[in-house]
Amino acid sequence: MTAAPPIAGVSKAVQGKLDKLGLYAAADLLLHLPLRYQDETHIYPIGHAPLGQAVLVEGEIIDTNVQYRPRRTLVCRVEDGSGEMTLRLLNFYPSQIKQLSPGKRVRLFGEMRHGFLGMEMVHPQYRMVREDDPVAEALTPIYPTTAGLSQAVLRKLVLAALSGCDLTDTLPDDVLQPLNLPNFAESIAYLHQPPPDAPQALLAERTHPAWQRLKFDELLAQQLSMSLHYQRRRAQSAAAMPARHKLTKALLESLPFPLTRAQQRVTGELAGDLAHPHPMQRLLQGDVGSGKTVVAALAALQAIENGYQAAIMAPTEILAEQHFLKLSGWLAPLGLRVVWLAAGLPKKEKLAALEAIAAGAAQLAVGTHALFQDQVEFKKLGLAIIDEQHRFGVHQRLALRQKGAQPHQLMMSATPIPRTLSMSYYADLDVSVIDELPPGRTPVVTKLVGDSRRDEVVARVRDACLKGRQIYWVCPLIEESETLQLKTATETYETLATTFPELKVGLVHGRLNARDKAAAMDAFKTGEIQLLVATTVIEVGVDVPNASLMVIEHAERFGLSQLHQLRGRVGRGVAQSACILLYQTPLSETARARLKIIYENSDGFEIARHDLLLRGPGEFLGARQSGVPLLKIADIEQDFDLLEAARHAAEKLIVERPDVAERHLQRWLAGAEQYLKV
Repeated sequence: MTAAPPIAGVSKAVQGKLDKLGLYAAADLLLHLPLRYQDETHIYPIGHAPLGQAVLVEGEIIDTNVQYRPRRTLVCRVEDGSGEMTLRLLNFYPSQIKQLSPGKRVRLFGEMRHGFLGMEMVHPQYRMVREDDPVAEALTPIYPTTAGLSQAVLRKLVLAALSGCDLTDTLPDDVLQPLNLPNFAESIAYLHQPPPDAPQALLAERTHPAWQRLKFDELLAQQLSMSLHYQRRRAQSAAAMPARHKLTKALLESLPFPLTRAQQRVTGELAGDLAHPHPMQRLLQGDVGSGKTVVAALAALQAIENGYQAAIMAPTEILAEQHFLKLSGWLAPLGLRVVWLAAGLPKKEKLAALEAIAAGAAQLAVGTHALFQDQVEFKKLGLAIIDEQHRFGVHQRLALRQKGAQPHQLMMSATPIPRTLSMSYYADLDVSVIDELPPGRTPVVTKLVGDSRRDEVVARVRDACLKGRQIYWVCPLIEESETLQLKTATETYETLATTFPELKVGLVHGRLNARDKAAAMDAFKTGEIQLLVATTVIEVGVDVPNASLMVIEHAERFGLSQLHQLRGRVGRGVAQSACILLYQTPLSETARARLKIIYENSDGFEIARHDLLLRGPGEFLGARQSGVPLLKIADIEQDFDLLEAARHAAEKLIVERPDVAERHLQRWLAGAEQYLKV
């Protein structure tokens, strides 16, 4: 692919500002589309200008003065024969007093409203004109910009790009006609320079055919890029690890529970991938408590029984240690060695783990980000498993994979990916879903309780503990924050320990060292601690069946995914379980919406769908976005039909018209289609 020509005739300073907007070449300007439009094609008589909407008026200044009450304001009276109006500027320079002097002619664009002295505009856009100055021939585009880069400069550069860039269509008619999409040149010109009679509602809602065409093009570029990456990965070679049914069968026979139908289906999908001679890159998603760990263990055993090592990486020491304890309990009786590696390990234990991994004596290594440090060397890594994959950056995941020649990779997530995200940002991965919970999981009752009813919550906690149940009390911060004024874990621990002298209260948070953390968790598991005060370190991986009540302090401060994950820590036994969301008022609109969603829904996929609508894909994707270009024009929820059409078109073009696919990618990604390296 050839590089796009740079933007001609701009200074280094202006180019620096354009760089901030991702506008490096003239072709980029074409795809920098307006946020909205102003209608400056028609001048309204001042006496008949409609109220409450932005309009263009013009007249002669008949009086200018500076008023000082209630604050310093530049006030001009303007008339045009049909009536008079007032122009008010609250922030102005001395030069503007001279510029807006009586006798001058001014054209104003802003919202006309009733003022103390009649019709007025406050801080409108204005420019000095002659009586015969023409009005705009098209609607005026308002572009996304950055400090120091004016709309006038952007408009000038875009117009130059429209006349200087190649607008030849990248797509053939047989792709466009079934979708009733206009050609590219017409669409791009229309969006940058809509005619005066353009339907403003369709433009504002981005449903005009010209917008639909550009959205489709962007989605198609994304789908082509993802599909090409998927193809390239499948063309690479990796060790084939066919199912031997020895260790996997032994584990299944030793488990005290049968696999659900969903677990059996997903296990089969992973077994099939591992048997192929190209690297697996599969995302395993399942709701909280759906049994992803045992599926990962079976995949690891398939690699091990083929003579390879496996590694499981988790984002926190608590989760990694939970995996280590559970997997050791399952695999050690099969004669396998599982080692644990974390940054907080004593030097002697860490060296022993490193030696076992390097020598191949350890068939499975479990740990945190410590697993991808330079000093970790695997003898024969065949499978890398990454839990809660969205918590790791692209480069961290790549670092673990590079520990082997070309290991298979399994990514797991208890934060379900909405279907639209899966079809777009995760289209380069194979996706497996565990869509049922094991039998025996009791539904968790969710309650919203204002902080004013804290005494009732305290009474319920005491009652549950006296009945032999265990409780989590979750706090969002460890240390006092002057700005947020939140209850801290340490303060809450001290308060609750005083409130419940008859109970054993424990504390766990991220600042504790690994041994103290493990000791607190062990004491809670064994029932020695009845009430555990914790931060979100217990968000994932903690499994205490006797814990039947959770109180989440300042629930309004948590994200939907965190609230759902935390709630999943209870309801893991036979007792009826509840999660109390303790919130402080007043609530923001966003916080109110989040609490309503978590209260009304228990399905992780439905919660994730709402979360995507609230936050948008950029925030939802987290660390992954460092490797994926976010959509600028299309909206994967609103434009789902276009996403489906783009996916089908991409599949067809890659097979039948690779030259068209290449040309389309050149326009939209300018050679950057290999953006995802893991």
